Amino acid sequence: MYNNLGNQAGVQGPTINPQPNPFGDALYGAGSGLIRGSLGAYGERFLGSSSEFMQSNISRYFSNPQYYFQVNDQYVRNKLKVILFPFLHRGHWTRITEPVGGRLSYKPPVYDINAPDLYIPFMAFGTYIILAGFLFGLLGKFSPEALSLQFTRGLAGWFLQVLILKGLLYSLGGGEAPLLDIVAYGGYAFTGMSLTMLARLCWSYTYYFLMPWMSLCMGVFLVKTMKRVLFTEMRSYEKHSSRQHYLLLFMAIAQFPLFFWLGKIAA
Repeated sequence: MYNNLGNQAGVQGPTINPQPNPFGDALYGAGSGLIRGSLGAYGERFLGSSSEFMQSNISRYFSNPQYYFQVNDQYVRNKLKVILFPFLHRGHWTRITEPVGGRLSYKPPVYDINAPDLYIPFMAFGTYIILAGFLFGLLGKFSPEALSLQFTRGLAGWFLQVLILKGLLYSLGGGEAPLLDIVAYGGYAFTGMSLTMLARLCWSYTYYFLMPWMSLCMGVFLVKTMKRVLFTEMRSYEKHSSRQHYLLLFMAIAQFPLFFWLGKIAA
């Protein structure tokens, strides 16, 4: 399932017998050990700390970075339905696990509709920028500077979404969630944004009806997803905490001003 790169069989290079250098070997061993220790510490800090799943998931991110792009047409269609119409999703919200190297790891998106991916967020973000360019043209405000400003606005909104989700998890004791998972969840907002801007191109008044609906759907999707992350994947706090409900409600409400800010077209 996962691609591992190894040495090519049958290919041999020239034989070289270097002179032993105990000082160089000692320095190399110490330096490589320091680098590995530093990368491990920062990797655990930013991508997740030591839980049963996180240990295998961290190594998975570095050994197979294509994990988040293992998608197909069926996954994309079904995932878009879950994001845009979370009320109609009748299946479970938990992710599917599998044993990999003696540990439990999550299946890639192509095999699990609930797995996060980066293909849809990147494609949706690109569509968002393209549609913004068309809107600028229709309004007679198109310029490279205006499109660059909209691109910066989109990146800032994505970064703000990641901060909201990461802050929520830290507040509720689930701060070890992988960063790339949170980036994927935050980027799903651009699917609703792209659909809203496309509708605005067809009929400008639909923007005022579709934007609140897309904000509500994104809020519901994130609440369902964050509950799964906290309850199933992290297992690190009380399930019936009133604080949890307030923070999840705040996260859902925050989607409304964020969506309207991202949808603002101004030269």
